[in-house]
Amino acid sequence: MQQIKSPLDVYKLLPKSNCRQCGMRTCLAFADAVFKGIKSIGECPQMEGSDNLDIDSQVTRPQGIIQQQEQMLQQLKKEMASVDLAVIAQRLGGSYIDGKLTIKILGKDFHVDGSGNVTSAIHVNTWVTVPLLNYIIRYKGENLSGNWVAFRELKNGNIRQPLFEQRCEKPLQQMAERDMDLFEDLISVFGKPAKDIFSSDMAYILYPLPKVPIMISYWGPEEEGMEARVNIFFDQAAQENLDIESIHMLCSGIVTMFEKINARHG
Repeated sequence: MQQIKSPLDVYKLLPKSNCRQCGMRTCLAFADAVFKGIKSIGECPQMEGSDNLDIDSQVTRPQGIIQQQEQMLQQLKKEMASVDLAVIAQRLGGSYIDGKLTIKILGKDFHVDGSGNVTSAIHVNTWVTVPLLNYIIRYKGENLSGNWVAFRELKNGNIRQPLFEQRCEKPLQQMAERDMDLFEDLISVFGKPAKDIFSSDMAYILYPLPKVPIMISYWGPEEEGMEARVNIFFDQAAQENLDIESIHMLCSGIVTMFEKINARHG
């Protein structure tokens, strides 16, 4: 058997029926739990008698997420030493004042100094700092194209598409299904209504970073018994302005933030 290096490697071994008999909502969520050691693959009733029941010896688990992110953050801070914030400020869609680069994230000012320290009037999370520093260090200067594409259409996005759907689009869909008015109120606080680009029932454009906008679009169920649908789209220039891992982290962070706000007011 090949080495198991990601939840997707576990997912490939599963029946993909989403039967929920394991206690998880989907086979992908179960695969993620198995990869993290929370679940055993034998807890899937449909895997009984399979040759793939003993996969622990094949699993190459990453370091803890918090430790991984901290290491990434420290490496990015080292790289910031070679960045001239005054020179790149305008190109990034920000401003340079008193030795700091100021960039708006979801409408709020975030300040970055030459050592990579990020401050703001609101709480600063890792899901903001890592993508923000990546954006500052590696941004290629592409202007927005006006052409909206799905996550899977971005460079290397197809590989992460199943997890992106599970962690980003599906939770938004569930929020909309629980309370559509609250969902739209929440999205409208951070975004502006989009023109009728994909004939969706609702669409808002948000700016997690100045040159990496996202569009959240909602389609109501066409017939009784059918599910609503929420999709996240990106300006095609996003793939030149930020790496796919940081794009994924940004969206996951935004959705987690929305879920917390929704839980308080729902």
